[in-house]
Amino acid sequence: MPANESASSGQKTGKKKGRRARLIVMVLVLALVAGAGFGAYWSISTVRASLPQTKGSIKLDGLSGPVDVRRDASGIPQVYASSDEDLFMAQGYVQAQDRFWEMDVRRHMTSGRLSEMFGKGQVENDEFLRTLGWHHVAQREYDTKLSPETKKYLQAYAKGVNSYLAGKDGKDLSVEYAALGFTNDYKVEKWTPVDSVAWLKAMAWDLRGNMQDEIDRSLMYSRLGPKQIQDLYPEYPYDLHKPIVQEGAVSAGSKAYDPKGVATQGQSGAGGTGLPGSGGTQGGAQSGAQGGAQSGVATQLSGLSNVLDKLPDAIGPNGNGIGSNSWVVSGEHTTTGKPLLANDPHLAPQLPSIWYQMGLHCRSVSDKCKYDVSGYTFSGMPGVVIGHNQQIAWGMTNLGADVTDLYLEKIQGDGYQYGGKVEPFKTRKETIKVAGGSDKTIVVRETNNGPVVSDRNDELGKVGQEAPVGSSAPDRADGYAVSLRWTALDPGKSMDAVFELNRAEDFKDFRKAAADFEVPSQNLIYADRKGNIGYQAPGKIPTRAKSHDGTLPAPGWDPSYRWTGYIPQTALPYEYNPKRGYIVTANQAVTDKKYPYNLTEDWGYGARSQRINDLIESKIKDNGKISTDDMRTMQLDNSSEIAKMLTPKLLKIDVSDPYVREAQKLLEGWDYTQDSDSAAAAYFNAVWRNILKLAFGNKLPKELRVKGSCISVPPADKTGPVDDPDERVRECGERDADAAQPDGGDRWFEVVRNILDDEKNEWWQSPSTRTDSETKTRDQLFARAMEDARWELTAKLGKDADTWSWGRLHRLTLKNQTIGTEGPGFMQWLLNRGPWNLGGGEAAVNATGWNAAGGYNVIWVPSMRMVVNLDDFDKSKWINLTGASGHAYSPNYTDQTEKWVKGELLDWAFTKKAVDGTSENDLVLRP
Repeated sequence: MPANESASSGQKTGKKKGRRARLIVMVLVLALVAGAGFGAYWSISTVRASLPQTKGSIKLDGLSGPVDVRRDASGIPQVYASSDEDLFMAQGYVQAQDRFWEMDVRRHMTSGRLSEMFGKGQVENDEFLRTLGWHHVAQREYDTKLSPETKKYLQAYAKGVNSYLAGKDGKDLSVEYAALGFTNDYKVEKWTPVDSVAWLKAMAWDLRGNMQDEIDRSLMYSRLGPKQIQDLYPEYPYDLHKPIVQEGAVSAGSKAYDPKGVATQGQSGAGGTGLPGSGGTQGGAQSGAQGGAQSGVATQLSGLSNVLDKLPDAIGPNGNGIGSNSWVVSGEHTTTGKPLLANDPHLAPQLPSIWYQMGLHCRSVSDKCKYDVSGYTFSGMPGVVIGHNQQIAWGMTNLGADVTDLYLEKIQGDGYQYGGKVEPFKTRKETIKVAGGSDKTIVVRETNNGPVVSDRNDELGKVGQEAPVGSSAPDRADGYAVSLRWTALDPGKSMDAVFELNRAEDFKDFRKAAADFEVPSQNLIYADRKGNIGYQAPGKIPTRAKSHDGTLPAPGWDPSYRWTGYIPQTALPYEYNPKRGYIVTANQAVTDKKYPYNLTEDWGYGARSQRINDLIESKIKDNGKISTDDMRTMQLDNSSEIAKMLTPKLLKIDVSDPYVREAQKLLEGWDYTQDSDSAAAAYFNAVWRNILKLAFGNKLPKELRVKGSCISVPPADKTGPVDDPDERVRECGERDADAAQPDGGDRWFEVVRNILDDEKNEWWQSPSTRTDSETKTRDQLFARAMEDARWELTAKLGKDADTWSWGRLHRLTLKNQTIGTEGPGFMQWLLNRGPWNLGGGEAAVNATGWNAAGGYNVIWVPSMRMVVNLDDFDKSKWINLTGASGHAYSPNYTDQTEKWVKGELLDWAFTKKAVDGTSENDLVLRP
């Protein structure tokens, strides 16, 4: 059967999709022929060549028996096999059919080889990625840590991918390869098991915890004092926002952990901050003078921050406010009498989506074939990451544990100082091949803390000439280097955990699997067919001495700042069938302050989690029952906590300007929901953005402010008011818009809440400009923010405030992460989709995130949504951000996006009968 037959496979989904697919194919042909000017004529059949075959049969060497692949109208495959090896071999083949370009780019990223595909523009990224050494660690993991069974599955998966690649060149695989071929003679290599393992390192990197906060706090010292920084990193509001674990498992006297020999302080953080004399931040005691001593290290750390900004994110931006939602409700409170489990991870919008929906079914579950599982997978990795099997369901959110530390290292000759001695670096050479250019060789140096990341940036070569260290520190005349300690750089068994989760039958199996899920550290929620619900915090989480709470870079030469071990798995928090009948995880604090180990000092601040708690409690009050659709409705909740807090204050301000008063009136009677068509939401969020800018943003150092944002500020050695304009200097921001501060997340909600009733707090003071007078009180600053927001939206949305809408500001554009981002204009048109006007917002349950410092565009989203019905799996629901296919001219490229925007969910077939009823394209893979 010809490969292009599948171009018609979407006819049953409607004529509109077919017309769109044909239009894209024709435009592609015309653009590449007429626009590219390369002299080669591309026929439609050539362009269609990479569309996968989804009907008939295909012979695959290595299978022990036939495998059925059934795709529904959305192109979602359900795979049926009679052995584990056949099942995972088929998974590799099918994922490569739909997503190989994505898989290939990912493995080049994880191995630091992007330059081989995209040329010299990626050399700096490759240098940093080679320094981290993800692929080296993955190789060691595969060689020394993973079980023989897991290796067998990885080998089978790789065999399936390579079976698809056999005999194909670039244009047969994806249109991106065809475009790449005009400028690069790149040849696709065979897939290896280590390529799959390395993807977990990229996942862990994007979910690495508080490393950015550690850098940001250090950078703040160039302009702010310890008390001001503490204001900007307040303690978690336990009085307002409940932690995940509330009953028993970590209470005083609990047997869930052994408090003997605990090497860390509790989460109240009574210890120091990582640098002698540097004082504390969140929860830490203040000590020592700062002055301008941080300026040297701040300048150098900004270089590291710039490197991190440029790295391609595997699954999304990293920072406070970015997270996920999951919750589970017991059958006592549901309409089905069995648990309901919801999950929606918040990640960067990508095209195709980070997730690939799939079912992996053994025709008969036995020792020979152990799996009957369905859910969300990662293209390039076998198994299901989030989903359910025949007995249990599970979801994930980022725990946010502090698993990274930056260390200042005193270089001396060919070594570094440690414990009063000079230790030799561990070194290796890395050669980076560059498409269209010369190879580049770098030397990677490692200390006993980890790789020296400062070697990858010129500014970081002289780190810390004035670092705030005690008198016993080494001579700092020529500065310090910076190394990175990170749990994911040690080989682990997370790949084992994926398969253990996939075949778990009860909570005991689930917890055993969680114990192997070392990185990234995730909140795992659980439900089973018998009616049980649970939670487990897994992860390899370090313990530290009391002198070091992980919030600032630490002195690498001092052994007392080394990690002291890891929290025992038996001591990690969990819950099982809590009396309240539900569990919510949304990146809030895991435990209360009584827990004896320090998981992190940088939790999410709990705005989303508490809203979900409140929604569940309000529904079950007076014995109300929660349905599958109720769970979906909760996922779409747009309510703004900061709007509830500030709007009453804003409405009390006497506004004399009639145009500003017109905008202010939009807030009267507003219910604080951020619907796409809401004018009030548009105005409030603009006011919030301007409050943050005036009160905080303009006072932050340039390294944290958005690029192009230039203001007149006091000299760096003056933190107080400077009234004489001649004494002020012009300073421009340096950070990418998506990573700048203040980002407006729920940490900033808490910052403002703490000072809201202190009307003359110093943060409300803002200097005068050519058009505005200075502010000395909260209401003066709020009035100025309201005026600034009025004129900002007038410029963006027009004079008539009644015609404004939040969605016109808050827009989502889906971009192919490679050629669709930086390729020729016609290729971007071909590969990208959007924009869509969205509701939701920062720290809402419907977390369509935006960065208040950078603008209103959507930069992270619920990357998928699911609701699992443990009473009847076939009544579960799911949706993906985009579609199953990575081929731009496939009808399944973005066919789920419109439904996702509307908050709709698709039926999720699981049983053989249900799958048979929805199947539209059947393919048999034969030995």
